[in-house]
Amino acid sequence: MEENPVKFTGLKLTKPPTVAAGIPAVWSSMKHILEAMNAFRGTKALLQLNQKHGFDCPGCAWPDPDDERSPIAEYCENGAKAIAEEATTRKLGPAFFAANSVASMGELTDYEIGKKGRIAQPMYLAPGATHYTPISWKDAYGKIAAHLRQLGSPDQAVFYTSGRTSNEAAFLYQLMVREYGTNNLPDCSNMCHESSGVALGEAVGIGKGSVTLEDIHQAEVIIILGQNPGTNHPRMLTALQKAKENGATIIAVNPLMETGLLNFLNPQTVKGMLQMKAPLTDIFLQVKINGDMALLKAVTLLLLEEEEKNPGTVFDNAFIAGQTAGYDTYISHLRQHRLADLAQACGIPTKQIRETAAALLHKHKIVACWAMGLTQHKNAVDTIREIVNLLLLKGSIGKPGAGTCPVRGHSNVQGDRTMGIYEKPAPAFLQKLETVYGFKPPQHHGYDVVNAIHAMYKGDAKVFIAMGGNFLSATPDTAYTAKALRNCDLTVHVSTKLNRSHIVHGREALILPCLGRSDKDIQQQETQFVTCENSMGVVQMSKGSLQPISDDLKSEPLIVCELAQALLGSQSKVPWQQYALHYDHIRNAIEQVIPGFEDYNKRVRNPGGFYLPNGSRVGKFNTNTGKANFNVADVPENPLGPDEFMMMTIRSHDQFNTTIYGLDDRYRGVHSERRVIFMNPEDIRNSGFSAGQIVDLYNNHGQTERVAYGFIIVAYNIPERCTATYFPETNVLVPVNTVADKSNTPVSKGVIIKIKSSTINNKI
Repeated sequence: MEENPVKFTGLKLTKPPTVAAGIPAVWSSMKHILEAMNAFRGTKALLQLNQKHGFDCPGCAWPDPDDERSPIAEYCENGAKAIAEEATTRKLGPAFFAANSVASMGELTDYEIGKKGRIAQPMYLAPGATHYTPISWKDAYGKIAAHLRQLGSPDQAVFYTSGRTSNEAAFLYQLMVREYGTNNLPDCSNMCHESSGVALGEAVGIGKGSVTLEDIHQAEVIIILGQNPGTNHPRMLTALQKAKENGATIIAVNPLMETGLLNFLNPQTVKGMLQMKAPLTDIFLQVKINGDMALLKAVTLLLLEEEEKNPGTVFDNAFIAGQTAGYDTYISHLRQHRLADLAQACGIPTKQIRETAAALLHKHKIVACWAMGLTQHKNAVDTIREIVNLLLLKGSIGKPGAGTCPVRGHSNVQGDRTMGIYEKPAPAFLQKLETVYGFKPPQHHGYDVVNAIHAMYKGDAKVFIAMGGNFLSATPDTAYTAKALRNCDLTVHVSTKLNRSHIVHGREALILPCLGRSDKDIQQQETQFVTCENSMGVVQMSKGSLQPISDDLKSEPLIVCELAQALLGSQSKVPWQQYALHYDHIRNAIEQVIPGFEDYNKRVRNPGGFYLPNGSRVGKFNTNTGKANFNVADVPENPLGPDEFMMMTIRSHDQFNTTIYGLDDRYRGVHSERRVIFMNPEDIRNSGFSAGQIVDLYNNHGQTERVAYGFIIVAYNIPERCTATYFPETNVLVPVNTVADKSNTPVSKGVIIKIKSSTINNKI
């Protein structure tokens, strides 16, 4: 099966709660931990999670406090769920794979697959075989090396990276791949915040956010766009609560009125324990899907009107004159718009837009936060640059309490990019590799995720290797991507747990089981640590403390070192054996290659780690103009036919990326079911449907019919003609050729669909 089988599990609906976290979050955390392991192991893991001498959460990339951290719970509900999944004592030995064919595993949902447990030893699927069988590490490396050596070109291999991969493993991985001879290094950033990196790189000279956690606390206004922190980044709620206590105004922009944007019960405070909620959002703007650009222009247009009435009182004219480029062109473009047209395009009443502009009028400590609700649209790069336009007008970059905050969704996706996991490496980086190691890295660009899928589909890429992740379930156009993977001669996955990408495989397949973040990693009788970079540019150590569930697991750095030796042999110019002995040697190498890592081993041992350099944080803009650049872009048109809807894919509260923790979405009042489509009640009536009806969803982009069968209609507070569904179940509808301009990110938040009565059943 390419996609999750249609299995209805008993939908139950309740009224969505009005507050996030609190005691229900504590109980949910404990429930997941105790179902996965005994209380001693679970408690030990949680007490070490996100501590300065503990290990980094394998979930989101929200930063830890620089100073004091809670000694009891420096994690959120979803962090606890992530540890329950990773540190589970359930394991899959040879008997499991002997009893379960690949075909039978394909009949399981992603939720059912994930609950099976940790993979305990390397597994091999021979050509034509129906079952995986055990294989030694040496033989596994030998098979991979043999396949790679016989390719006509190194560019016929694809090397994918998940955001869970540590700095050390990522650096070694890209080093091996480039010495082998290709830049085919797609990663999960290609599917999430690539648009942020492109936009910020063009606008302010660095593809990372500019703020620190303290800037959030000091901000006068925080704008949250296309993000659901209560589910995807729950620890952010604590930072927002602190900002509110300091007087900040919070403006939330989202098609769904998410519980986590409204109120917060902090279970680590007396008020939270007493169920005294902390209100968060002051202004909620329920924008149409992809109406953010129009909304931003509308607000900025009102600010311009006030600035022209009282020059120098609204815009930071000194900052604009001294540190920006393109202001006059942008203002000329802005004047061409009418507020009424922009209000209609975004779906927000002019009264609310004026209220929003008034909240920003005389404020200059402004932080803008966003996530995939913005990055996964065709016009994503321009929308993010429109955010930057607003911040530049207010002088709200490069000063305390202000700046850009793209909220990354995976714990080291930003660090992996810093380490060189990128299909379009900078010439300076390649030159540094050549200077340090003495080999000539490939200079031409490689495949990103979308282009890698196309290459495998056409047969131009024949070997696929994934360092973590669940490629099939994370990517668009599921049936197309499945065919692409099946066209490969070999697929290899370095994984902790079973996932659907192991089931949809090449002619041969390997699963290489690795240590997780929470696992103790001992090399040469010494416990090792790795490092990660959070979404605010802090690099810190991560040191696992739990006994691994199998003696046959290897760390990701060790797997790369041993594979590189098997592949490159004595001709390699890289000291792989030395790097495998102790990870300090890897960090010394990183220090030689990548700027900002001076005294790496010393500084990362300081509690809390260190900040990487960030020009935009201090008002230095390394752009083509030497200044921060304004951008001119048109408001996107989102035309829909009379029977068409716009669909965005979203996560449930029991989910992190493609990992399904459970079948509930507590904050949206959906329980025991994932195959649902959220629709506006008027749309349900006007279309002749009814709540609870089972429907099929269709996308016909490019004359290709894509169908997701069997979804239950749920009436919900969402703008008309807008719908929402969970991924990965509806990734089958996301066309692989519908991508964001410049970033090539799949447009998972703007899928045009038609809804028809189901061919499976009419009622549950």
